[in-house]
Amino acid sequence: MARKFPRAHEEAHRDMTFDRPGHRAGISGESGVRTGARPDHGSRARVEVEFEEQTMLGALFGQFDTNLVQIENRLGVFISARGNKVLIEGPEDAVARARDVLKGLYQRLNTGHEIDSGALESLIAMSAEPTLEGIITGTPGNAPPIMIRTRRKTIVPRSATQIAYMQALVKNDVIFALGPAGTGKTYLAVAQAVAQLMTGSVQRLILSRPAVEAGERLGFLPGDMKEKVDPYLRPLYDALYDCMPPEQVERRIASGEIEIAPIAFMRGRTLADAFVILDEAQNTTPAQMKMFLTRFGQNSRMVVCGDPKQVDLPGGVAASGLADAVGRLEGVDGIGVVHFSRADVVRHPIVGRIVEAYEGNEA
Repeated sequence: MARKFPRAHEEAHRDMTFDRPGHRAGISGESGVRTGARPDHGSRARVEVEFEEQTMLGALFGQFDTNLVQIENRLGVFISARGNKVLIEGPEDAVARARDVLKGLYQRLNTGHEIDSGALESLIAMSAEPTLEGIITGTPGNAPPIMIRTRRKTIVPRSATQIAYMQALVKNDVIFALGPAGTGKTYLAVAQAVAQLMTGSVQRLILSRPAVEAGERLGFLPGDMKEKVDPYLRPLYDALYDCMPPEQVERRIASGEIEIAPIAFMRGRTLADAFVILDEAQNTTPAQMKMFLTRFGQNSRMVVCGDPKQVDLPGGVAASGLADAVGRLEGVDGIGVVHFSRADVVRHPIVGRIVEAYEGNEA
């Protein structure tokens, strides 16, 4: 599948000049404007990329070339295709990034991964990182070197910080993942926990978070304890169902292999042979955080996820057990701390812009 242009368009393209970054001379209308183009501060370049499997180009380019258009708009380049060859033109650094993004997309397709707008946006963001080539392609012909395999999908990093996080999930006993919503903190932790549960390296998966508020006063809610807390633990269920078939999740919950409970249920326990995740940890008090961390047992791993800027406790950040714990424990052997930023948001691109707008107001 090739991107087709009328002959007159092709002839004009051979001698094309650019009036300004993101705008092609002789082309009018909305399609000629590159809303995401970067200023042209460097020399211009022209690079041809050839792909071996022509049958994969339809998925690579996207329906109606949507993937190519997204790359053009975000990086301010022009992309044309004929057969299995793609020509990229534009500012030198932008052309290099576009080439790496296309190679990364092709590599993902070649290793059986699907491509969506979020994956493409993540590759575009990662293309600014100097380590992109090693991250995405790994050894030529092989799958990316960093991944998490679960029963339902194989997960690869979508931001540079996720790479460090996925490495920490394997290497450290206790990991603090700090940053805004949408960066994959909890999702990747659940995926790693599911992977270890499947391989038998841990016997239990325990997911916890503060319910409602730090004091966990749930008595006014209707129903039994499970019915009271389940709505507040729903994000953890959602991540589980994305990594395991629903019937397996229910069976393992019934057998006790997977436990989902508010942090109050952790008191007085020693959690051995378990992968333990605490979500929304910014809403724990220092006493609750100390209680949770000291539940650590033999052959276990703990992941503590939270956004230090979104504390719902009456005392604000000063009352948060997450900030207190990181201040005490960062740098301690066996404990890893990974800091995400709004640049690592891997949900819909608008989520990153929302986080940026709110952080700008708080500055």
